[in-house]
Amino acid sequence: MDAIRRNILATGAAATAMAAAPQVFAQQAGQGAGARFYEKGSVRIHFEEAGSGFPLLVIAGGGLNSTISALARGPFNPMEEFKGEYRCIAADLRNANEGQSSGPLEIDRPWDAHTDDHIGLMDHLGIDRFMVMGFCIGGPLVWSLLKRAPDRVVAAVLAQPSGSRPEMRDLFYEGNMKTLGVALTGRRPDITIEIVEKCLSSMYSTNPE
Repeated sequence: MDAIRRNILATGAAATAMAAAPQVFAQQAGQGAGARFYEKGSVRIHFEEAGSGFPLLVIAGGGLNSTISALARGPFNPMEEFKGEYRCIAADLRNANEGQSSGPLEIDRPWDAHTDDHIGLMDHLGIDRFMVMGFCIGGPLVWSLLKRAPDRVVAAVLAQPSGSRPEMRDLFYEGNMKTLGVALTGRRPDITIEIVEKCLSSMYSTNPE
């Protein structure tokens, strides 16, 4: 992992130098480590910070059950690895089973809904420009951030990104129905299994991209 870590740090250092400006460095200091919440309307996002320096948003793997705690089960924990160099920020995806974030299932824009949460969290923290590193589902979510906020993401790393194979087209739909759908409807009476099916279909079945 040392060589990989050095490459990531080198990329981040170059991006930091490129993005360096007084207003950016004024955002570097975190507001205290540990768990906090960001709320906007019916959405409530649980997040944590560690370290200080240029902001690094970390998105854990685990599909739609992506949580901060899942980072400890990955190949390495970026929050621990990089907190000496960067202001690391991570959040539970909305409605993840093991997480503390919640919000509606937006059937017509499921990917953008999660990107709303990430951009909203950066706004909440007063962060304009930042780096992002995403594992598994974090890969597609990083691409969504690059599409939505190209002037704010100064560097991005996709680690073990999930993707689609024609011969296993329904893999993510079926997996999330089993791991997320049943549990979610059990604790959220406002969400039916039909709503979950429509949301997952919109995410993984209707658009081949």
